[in-house]
Amino acid sequence: MKTDALGPARRIAALVACLLVLVGCNPHMYDEVPAVRDAKRAEIVGAWRCLDATEVTLRADGTAVIRLLDGQEFDFDDGWRASGTGTWELTDERAGWNDGQHVRLTLTSRTASATRAPGPGERLGPSAERAPAPDTYTWTFELQRNDKKRLLLYFFFGDPDSRSAYVLERT
Repeated sequence: MKTDALGPARRIAALVACLLVLVGCNPHMYDEVPAVRDAKRAEIVGAWRCLDATEVTLRADGTAVIRLLDGQEFDFDDGWRASGTGTWELTDERAGWNDGQHVRLTLTSRTASATRAPGPGERLGPSAERAPAPDTYTWTFELQRNDKKRLLLYFFFGDPDSRSAYVLERT
């Protein structure tokens, strides 16, 4: 008589784990996003940077200068990077993944468009090679405080359920 090394409960657990891997389920995809509710405009004003020469300058008068900012969520997959001028506002309207404050940045005049080179294992969408950045575009940044209580601006890119974050830090 042959005995199975795995009991029924272990077989089911192993099957569930394999299925989660196969469907690409992120176990943290529905975790609560930390909400900031005490941000002041003065904390938002200034230059913010990310990788690959991205820089966003948010001015006290509500205007913005944008350099090489990628699209958010599924637009990131198109590979465009926008530069130009626009406006911004600090809002507490429900606009993103949490009920806290957000920074809404609107590109009102695109002055340049670039294409992001794909990263390792990344494949850009079929329109990436021919479509420039849009002439106008709106990003909604979530706010988070780091361990030193300094603000970070971020949005999710790619599939929003993957929770891949595009983070800008104040310079």
